Amino acid sequence: MQGFAGFMWLLSMGLIVFSGFALFDAVTRRDDAYRAADKQSKTFWLIVLGIAFVVNLIFNVLSFLPIIGLIATIVYMVDVRPALRGLSGGGRSRRGSSSDGPYGPYNGGR
Repeated sequence: MQGFAGFMWLLSMGLIVFSGFALFDAVTRRDDAYRAADKQSKTFWLIVLGIAFVVNLIFNVLSFLPIIGLIATIVYMVDVRPALRGLSGGGRSRRGSSSDGPYGPYNGGR
């Protein structure tokens, strides 16, 4: 039984970290990016993810509410976050010059 309790504790900590990361990510995204990606507003996602984070802190993993919070967090991470990252360039640095085309640099026919 002690092994199961340890597993449940690890699962609970994983949910807390996962929902905390999603909440932090939602906080750092620009408000206009949500509108441009045609998703719910930033305020909506901050409320939903904030409630999910608090619920994961308070309740046991086997309860009903953390499962709903997990679903909301997964929806944000799988649907909303990639759309927001696609608008902002994903945070990856782009190498090359502004004259680069999709298949490499454009040399103007040289």
